[in-house]
Amino acid sequence: MKTRYTEEHEWVTKNDDIFTIGITDYAQDQLGDIVYVQLPQTDSEINKGDDLSVIESVKAAGEVKSPISGVVLEVNEELDGEPELVNESAEDSGWLCKIKCINDSEFNALMDAHQYQAFLRKLS
Repeated sequence: MKTRYTEEHEWVTKNDDIFTIGITDYAQDQLGDIVYVQLPQTDSEINKGDDLSVIESVKAAGEVKSPISGVVLEVNEELDGEPELVNESAEDSGWLCKIKCINDSEFNALMDAHQYQAFLRKLS
């Protein structure tokens, strides 16, 4: 498995031809206590940059943009009853959806873990 990151603090993990998407630990920390997650529709086509999800916290609401283009295969239904999973485990059990990617080059163009850590250091 390989994970890539965006400057908007989304992560994407590639496992064969399935890509799992979520927000980073940094993003959930900035949002604070998450109270609601609106997930995309299964089987919907998503283009890179489209709104993928809406996450609401006690501080703010924000859209999660899709870092890659594809078709939504599965959503994390556990988030319906437990949106706080994103706070507890943003980069593991707090994932948002899994998609079948249309264009691997979009994934390959994202930051790797070292580049993302360097990007975070610039923010602080």
